[in-house]
Amino acid sequence: MKTIRSLINTDNDWGPFIARVSLGLVIFPHGAQKILGIWGGHGLQAMMDSFQQWFGIHPVFSALVAFAEFFGSLALILGLFGRFMAGSIVLVMLGAIYYVVNDFFFMNWYSQQRGEGYEFHLLAIGLALVVMVKGSGKYSVDGLIQEKLG
Repeated sequence: MKTIRSLINTDNDWGPFIARVSLGLVIFPHGAQKILGIWGGHGLQAMMDSFQQWFGIHPVFSALVAFAEFFGSLALILGLFGRFMAGSIVLVMLGAIYYVVNDFFFMNWYSQQRGEGYEFHLLAIGLALVVMVKGSGKYSVDGLIQEKLG
C-alpha cells in the first residue's frame, strides 16, 4: 500500500497538470501510429519488424515502447499513475536519443541532414520530470485515489 501511495502522491497543483496533459497530448499520436497504424504509422507488427531490422531492438522491447507511448500517454492525460507513466516516457525518449537521433540539436525541418535532432526529446523529458517529481497535479485520477485512501 505504501508503494501505491508514493506513486499517486500529488498536490492539487496546476504545474504538473499542464505538464502531464501537454506531454500526453504530444506523445499520444506517436503511440497511435505504432499501435493503430494511423497518422502515417504502419501498426504494431510493422513497427516491431522495422525496429528489429533498423536498430536490432527485440520485438518485445519495441512493443513496450509502443505501449508506453499509447497507453502511457492516455494515463498521463487522465493523471493515472502519473509518476510511473512519466518515467516510462523518459525511458522511451532516452532510447530514442540513443538509437535514432544524430548529433544534431535541432529537429530536421528541412531535411538538411540525415536523421533528427534531440530537442523534442529533451522537451518531453523535461515535462515528464515535472510529473515524476511533483505527481499528477490538479484534476487527476491519482488525486482522487489519494483522497479515497485518506
